[in-house]
Amino acid sequence: MERVNTTAKKVFVGLSGGVDSSVSAALLRDAGYDVTGVFIKVWQADFLPCTWREERRDAMRAAAHLGIPFRTLDLEAAYKKEVVDYMIREYGAGRVPNPDVMCNKHVKFGAFLDYAIREGADAVATGHYARVESLETCTLLAGADQEKDQSYFLWTLTQDQLARTLFPVGHLQKSAVRTLAASYGLPNAAKKDSQGLCFMGQVDMAEFLKHYLSTKEGDVLDESGTVIGTHEGALLYTIGQRRGFFTKKISTHEEPYVVVGKDIARNTITVSHRDPAGVASPTRSVSVTDLNVISDTLLAAAGVSARIRYRGALHPVALGNVDRAAGTAILTFASPVDGVAPGQSAVFYRGEDCVGGAVLS
Repeated sequence: MERVNTTAKKVFVGLSGGVDSSVSAALLRDAGYDVTGVFIKVWQADFLPCTWREERRDAMRAAAHLGIPFRTLDLEAAYKKEVVDYMIREYGAGRVPNPDVMCNKHVKFGAFLDYAIREGADAVATGHYARVESLETCTLLAGADQEKDQSYFLWTLTQDQLARTLFPVGHLQKSAVRTLAASYGLPNAAKKDSQGLCFMGQVDMAEFLKHYLSTKEGDVLDESGTVIGTHEGALLYTIGQRRGFFTKKISTHEEPYVVVGKDIARNTITVSHRDPAGVASPTRSVSVTDLNVISDTLLAAAGVSARIRYRGALHPVALGNVDRAAGTAILTFASPVDGVAPGQSAVFYRGEDCVGGAVLS
C-alpha cells in the first residue's frame, strides 16, 4: 500500500466487521502504521433485528487475528440525531434524503474523527472505495474499482478532514481485496458485503417510517388524474418505486405501474406504465444548498460534471450565483435531465476528482 499521508503515524481504523475495513487495517499495519481498530456502535430501533453484537464480534476477531488493539466507540446519540432524525424529517417533508452522506459527515468523519484526534491518533481510516492524494491540498478521487466507487457519499468532507483520512483499499479492485483477505487468513474473508443503509443494513423503509410519521391511506392516480387504486401514505413512496401500492388491474397481462409523481398536500401518488424519465418534465436548472467545495476547480468555467444519484450518469453542468458562505448556488445542466429529486445529492467531478457536492432543492 502506498503511504500517501507521510505525517500520519498513529491511525484509528473504523472496523465494521466487514472485509474492506479488515483488509484496510492489515495493509496499514504492514505499511508501518501504529494501528488501532475501533468498532462504532450506533443507534438501532428496538423493532428491528439487533445486529451490532455480531458485527462487533467479527470486528474484534479481525483485530485479534491482526494483533492490533481494539476499542468500541458508542456514537448512538450522534447517529440518532444526525442520520435517523434527519432521514425521518426529510421523508416527512416529502424529500428524498441521503442518510449515507450524513453518516459519513457526522459520524465516521465527524464524531469518530474527533474522538480519534482526542485520543492521540494522527488520522482515521475506513474501508471506503475512494482515494485521497495529499500534496499542497488534498484531492478526493473516485475509487479505482468503478463498480464499488463510494466517492459519491463523501462529498461533504473538508480539506481538514481529508488531511486526516486514509482509504487503504481505494486503489484496489474488490476482487483483489477478497484475495488479500484470504491471504491474511482473516476470519471474515468470505463474509458477504453489507447492503442497505449505513450501519442499519437492509431496512424496509416504509415499515420503518410508519413508526415515526403519521401516514394515512390515499389515492393512486393514473396520468390523467383518474383514481385507480390506493396507497399507504404519499410520504412513504419515492419516484421510480414499483411496489407497495394497490391498483385495479384491467387485465392479467397489464404492465406493472411505477411511481412518477406524488403530492404530499393531497396525499396522492401518480403512477404510469412508463418509466419516470418518459413522464416527468426534464430539469434544466435547479437551486442547491449545503454546497461544499473540495477543490476550487469546481468553480471553473467548464469541465465539471455531476451525478444526481449513486452510480448515475455524469451530466455536464455549470454552477452560477455561487454564495460559498451561504452554501447556495444555481446548478445548470448542459442538457435537460430527468429524475432530479429534492433532498438528494448532486456530486461534482472533474475526471476522477470529486471536487465537491450539494443538496438538490
